Amino acid sequence: MRASPDPEAPHAGPDPEARVRASFAKQGLMRTLGATLGDVASGAVEIALRPNPAVSQQHGFVHAGAVSAIADSAAGYAALTLMPPGAGVLTAEFKINLLAPAAGERILARGRVVKSGRTLTLAQAEVFAESGGREKLVALLTATLMAVQGRDGIGD
Repeated sequence: MRASPDPEAPHAGPDPEARVRASFAKQGLMRTLGATLGDVASGAVEIALRPNPAVSQQHGFVHAGAVSAIADSAAGYAALTLMPPGAGVLTAEFKINLLAPAAGERILARGRVVKSGRTLTLAQAEVFAESGGREKLVALLTATLMAVQGRDGIGD
């Protein structure tokens, strides 16, 4: 889940994982959803969500809004791992394809940077429903994120 090196891309500071974890801890929506931060690597981040009635829709599946939120955050935090100190990221746009109902023991969004640049970063997130040790792809998000100077993390 590593991003491709890009000579025009910004260069992350000394500890991008600590930076992502500190920013994630400030996210009220992630806390409300019960989402947790998993693996953090250069250009890649995982966010997990345990299905529960508070994030379900009328048929008992995890609501598309919750799926979209963890996918967007996974893509955004993957981009943040490659930003220099003092720069954050904001999502400029995203598109999500919902491929199957999000139902299982855990919903996992894996964000990765496709191309990182000084101003714009393209990232994707695949969202999987885990059940019985197996994963099923349930959504695919593509996002354009913009670098924001004077911000240390997403939405700071």
